Amino acid sequence: MLQEEVLTAWLTLSFVPRLGPKRLARLLSIDSPDNLLRYSAAQWLAIGLKPDQVRFITQHAPRQVEACLAWQSAASNRHIITPLHSDYPALLKPISAAPSVLFVEGHRQSLAHPQLAMVGSRNASIDGQKAAYQFAKELSEHRITVTSGLALGIDGHAHDGALAGGGNTIAVLGSGLAQIYPARHRRLAARIVESGALVSEFAPHTPPKAAHFPRRNRIISGLSLGVLVVEAAIKSGSLITARYATEQDRDVFVLPGSIYQANHGGSNDLIRQGASLVQTVPQILEELNTFVNWSLNEQETRQPGLFSSPESEEQLPFPELLANVGEEATPVDILASRTNIPVHEVMTQLLELELSGHVVAVSGGYIRKGRG
Repeated sequence: MLQEEVLTAWLTLSFVPRLGPKRLARLLSIDSPDNLLRYSAAQWLAIGLKPDQVRFITQHAPRQVEACLAWQSAASNRHIITPLHSDYPALLKPISAAPSVLFVEGHRQSLAHPQLAMVGSRNASIDGQKAAYQFAKELSEHRITVTSGLALGIDGHAHDGALAGGGNTIAVLGSGLAQIYPARHRRLAARIVESGALVSEFAPHTPPKAAHFPRRNRIISGLSLGVLVVEAAIKSGSLITARYATEQDRDVFVLPGSIYQANHGGSNDLIRQGASLVQTVPQILEELNTFVNWSLNEQETRQPGLFSSPESEEQLPFPELLANVGEEATPVDILASRTNIPVHEVMTQLLELELSGHVVAVSGGYIRKGRG
């Protein structure tokens, strides 16, 4: 856990009105958060802050920060994560306007798991709801974490399907974690916390606002290797997530639908623009290239002979990446830096290595294991 002084500084700067992630990044290029918090009002004004922003820092921020720290300390599964934490998701860190603070309730280690976002209409058809549930269940059975937004319709059925598949799921909220929205999904949120996580960039007691939901979509796509659009109308918010995914160099997958149903207008338009049309989970996994040399119908792994010869390093998959994973947890971004492999490719390779028993995801990154 970060020292409270540093965490206080990050929280304070994150709450300053009209100081978005990009402007905050410019401030952080001037000085560290804890040093900035020691600035005088004149110094704040000199580096470009407005008088009302300075008043907020000196008069109002301490109360909000105290409320956040109290929320975190109230339960052992509550966490406040900044980019300085090893648990800050490696895929999220390089995106445009990456959140400076994440509030997490549940298993923070799940943020490092390979994820596929699933999004779609709040007013989904029966077929759309069924598809969301079935696809999420099968993805979960193949150890893919399903990430969505806890909304009614497709989101809720995706989370439910992932849990039914025995895996975990991540819900990114457009409100604070103490203000679960929609209220009818409070029980679902509690189930998600048991094995996965709830995530928000908003302070815990922040109520839901319309402007928050498009903003949280960049986090849904940023956490994930790709985005599956299940069912979306022409003006669906899911198209915002798909656009973010494209900007973040993520794959976009779409389930096709009837040209006579308005709920599929946006989905079909994404396909026309070049998104991948998929009809089965194996097609998604093949596109992500996460299951190279991995049979989806493989029987239980046979026990190797007691005296079988060890595999040589040349025979191991992704030897360059594997050579940089040791007995101590190594974060994904560090592995990407050491190997000069893009972060999203590192995540893809790590998933296959994890599935084949060579590495295991732990708090803080990955370690070597098993046949590796």
